[in-house]
Amino acid sequence: MRTQRWVIAFLLTTVLFTSRSFSQTQQKIESPKLVKSVSQVSNSEQSSRLPVKRVVLYKNGVGYFEHSARVRGSQELVIDFTTAQLNDVLKSLTVVDLGDGHISGVRYNSIAPLEERLKTLRLPFGEQVTRTGFLSAMRGSRVEVHSGSSSATGRLLSVEQEQRTNDKGTNYQVTELSVMTDTGEMKNFDLGPAVSVRLAERDLNQEVGHYLDLVGSSRARDLRRMSISATGSGDRDIFVSYISEVPVWKSTYRIILPEKAGEQSLLQGWAIVDNTIGEDWKDVQLSLVAGAPQSFVQEISQPYYARRPVVALPQSLMLTPQTHEGTLTREFDRLEQYAKLSPGVMGASSLRGVVTDLSGAVVAGAQVTVRSEQNGASQSTTTDARGIYQFYNVPSGNSALFVSSPGFKTFNLSNFFVGAGRSNEIDARLEVGTSSEAVEVRGEAPTVETESASVAVRSAVSKQHVEAAGKDLGDYFEYNLKQKITIGKNQSALVPILQAHIDAEKVSLWEEESKEIRRALWITNSSDQTLDSGTFNILDGDAFAGEGVLETIHPAERRLISYAFDPALRIAMDEESSDKPFTRVHIAKGLMYLTHEQHDVRKYRLHNSDTAPRQIVIEHPARENWKLAPGPKPEETSESYLRFRVAVGPGQTETMQIEEVHPEDSEYELSNLDDKQVAVIVQQKQVAPAVHEVFQRILAQKNQVSSLADQLKARQNEVDAIGKDQARLRENMKALKGSAEEKALLQRYTKQLDSQEDRLSTLNKEIADLQQKQAQEQQKLDDMVQQITLDESF
Repeated sequence: MRTQRWVIAFLLTTVLFTSRSFSQTQQKIESPKLVKSVSQVSNSEQSSRLPVKRVVLYKNGVGYFEHSARVRGSQELVIDFTTAQLNDVLKSLTVVDLGDGHISGVRYNSIAPLEERLKTLRLPFGEQVTRTGFLSAMRGSRVEVHSGSSSATGRLLSVEQEQRTNDKGTNYQVTELSVMTDTGEMKNFDLGPAVSVRLAERDLNQEVGHYLDLVGSSRARDLRRMSISATGSGDRDIFVSYISEVPVWKSTYRIILPEKAGEQSLLQGWAIVDNTIGEDWKDVQLSLVAGAPQSFVQEISQPYYARRPVVALPQSLMLTPQTHEGTLTREFDRLEQYAKLSPGVMGASSLRGVVTDLSGAVVAGAQVTVRSEQNGASQSTTTDARGIYQFYNVPSGNSALFVSSPGFKTFNLSNFFVGAGRSNEIDARLEVGTSSEAVEVRGEAPTVETESASVAVRSAVSKQHVEAAGKDLGDYFEYNLKQKITIGKNQSALVPILQAHIDAEKVSLWEEESKEIRRALWITNSSDQTLDSGTFNILDGDAFAGEGVLETIHPAERRLISYAFDPALRIAMDEESSDKPFTRVHIAKGLMYLTHEQHDVRKYRLHNSDTAPRQIVIEHPARENWKLAPGPKPEETSESYLRFRVAVGPGQTETMQIEEVHPEDSEYELSNLDDKQVAVIVQQKQVAPAVHEVFQRILAQKNQVSSLADQLKARQNEVDAIGKDQARLRENMKALKGSAEEKALLQRYTKQLDSQEDRLSTLNKEIADLQQKQAQEQQKLDDMVQQITLDESF
């Protein structure tokens, strides 16, 4: 425990030193962003800085930021962003005046893309230009060219590429430029290091300088200044929120193992947070969300130029003057325009309600604002003489409602749900007080708490008195730091998010595929918070024991985490496989199911050469359709493994055998059973007499049906033979006409045909009898197989 206390004291000292360093750094850093611009506002106007009050960081690389400040009268608030930040800010910016004033405008400096700005020049240059391209663009301009003792002044005529060959026969390329002098003489120069070209036209020199200025400006500081105009009177609060791209926050953990048996391990959780937005975070309420809500990048802060088709002019542009109908009614025109702006308005959501004080009296003229928590869009109105407010076309989803009136506390309702295509009603009751006070209500729980108006606008956060309170947010979970933090711009910090005692058992882990033996902990998250995925390291005794990576672990969940190699263990595995032809016969409704089993036996031999005992966890693959035979049972089962525990004493060797069975079923129709299939089954000595007797009865009946089928076939063959012979005799009788033997042979053939006809009559009667008997015997076979029910295992 002394080592633990020393480690904890060291870590706490580090945190305190880091916090103090950030505070000192904060004092030295000039407030960079929200400042008063004296050159842009009059002396009567006042500018104030909107400090960051709350930061929520997500795992998808975005952060949610809230600013709030107290203003008086009309003021201009200035915020500086980078272009990358501004894209996100414009998609998510929410600005609310919580008093009697309103936000009259939000402006920012627009910067056209360099490609578009270059189009304003006369020179046909892009962002990249070569010497040859530059000179080619200067054709026709007056230039002065000097090359050693030779020089020329005139207009640049041409710039050409030529292939030449030196004395050694090597080809090389030369850029040759031609100048037409004032006297009409053309002089040629090879463009090389010794050649200088000067533009002799002043306006062209200025144009080139302008081009270079534009290209150089692309490397200037990326500053986009946003000005927020708050117009009104009196003291009131201004609330601003937006999202911005930030580095992903990371989790890291320390697990300090106890020195005494039976004690719990100490788990410390830390988050690495980076402030790269260019503004100091001073006394900021920080929340860390282990989740990645959908977010994307869209360069909406840059002017966008659409391609337009070029349409040729028609031969004749003649328009006939005409008159146009007037609007039928202004109300119809308004509804039609509203439908264009808000598609599906007839099915849109609406929100209405009545604003009263605690006595039940209506409050007229109260300012009501509804804000969508999905996209930050907001709209405002005032209550009428009956205290009623009404909003149309309210976006569905989670929303927030703000109601303020002079002499009353501000009413804030957050996290209530607006149903799609429905009429929603929410009434508000105002308490007597000042507008700087707020009553905040969450839509999901009837709790009321009082805070300053600048903080009340945000969604309420659980304020438990712990170092960092965790909270589930559906698919996400959140760490809320109780203490406010200070991190200077371009600085990072290691902030605590968790400290709890957990159950942790030391084991050695062997996984069959990798054959690696690792030291591991079997931990149970006995804290009430979810552990975000991240790195961890182990402190055991007086030394660092190892480190690893853990995935997300929910409260009360048990998990194996490995952190080091275990050199004291030796594990060997032997595998044997065998097959059993049939282990079960199941007969029902004329069908027979034969079960065939494949057996797989794995024998483990485990040796511990250490002086301390080992608890070894064998990760045996969990295979589909394989079942454990009687024997050791797994202590735990995961999606991919069956985990078996084996205790091995110091210097001892233990063995463990795991047998698995993989059954496969084959289906047969009893009426199709033959002697070979029966012989395979009967070969197994375990076949019960009842099974053998069933097979014999079925085979005997099948033989009876087969015998009748053979008799039918023989008689049918004889009928077919007689038919062929009669056809032959009739053909012969036709051929005898007019011959000397006609009479004698006709008598012979006629007698033979009469005899065959008698035989055919007998055969037809026998065939009919046999068919009837075969049908009867087949029916007996069908009835027999349907009535047989059997289930034998062997």
